[in-house]
Amino acid sequence: MIQKTDLMNFWKENFGFRSAELKAFREVNREEFIPENLRQAAYHDVPLPLLRGKTISQPTTVMIMTHALELKPGEKVFEIGTGSGYQAAIIAKIVGPKGKVITTEVVPELVHFAKQNLKKSKINNVIILEEDGSKGMPSEAPFDKIIITAACREFPKELLEQLKPEGIIIGPVGNAQEQEMVRGIKDRNGHLELDFLGPFLFTPMYGKYGFEV
Repeated sequence: MIQKTDLMNFWKENFGFRSAELKAFREVNREEFIPENLRQAAYHDVPLPLLRGKTISQPTTVMIMTHALELKPGEKVFEIGTGSGYQAAIIAKIVGPKGKVITTEVVPELVHFAKQNLKKSKINNVIILEEDGSKGMPSEAPFDKIIITAACREFPKELLEQLKPEGIIIGPVGNAQEQEMVRGIKDRNGHLELDFLGPFLFTPMYGKYGFEV
């Protein structure tokens, strides 16, 4: 059975993940965020099914997105697509007790599952809302960082407006069958400088700016 340390050793040899990111991965147990019958596969580097067609991303994808956000302690992060809460948990560990993660999910069963998982993991700086996150969260804006964990056609305008100057947004952009991981850094004039991080495959985003309403 593949262990957590096997993945960490692989990443140390092949990726430039920061020590705070690796520490967060070490402290958050992925097996607490997947269905019980899949726990033996917790550290296989593959996505795993949750429910209603949703998945938990493979660990390397979670870490690539986390790394691209360049997270710092005390930051406020907005996530679209809570899933089981695993990505939010990793982010929460890095931004720390003075930081905050607000995450949205449209599938009620996943909202309940994620809340249970975060409680078991004793992570207290995450707020989960059953909302259409594609429109953002104006009442909590602006955000230091925004992460989209479902496929979108483009970064919704509302999200970009809610991102702070010099903030970072990341997500898979494309169609429902294939996407490119795109990172945008917003300059002081509101312009978005884009980096393209390669092809990925995510389940479609729901909501006003998603593929399904």
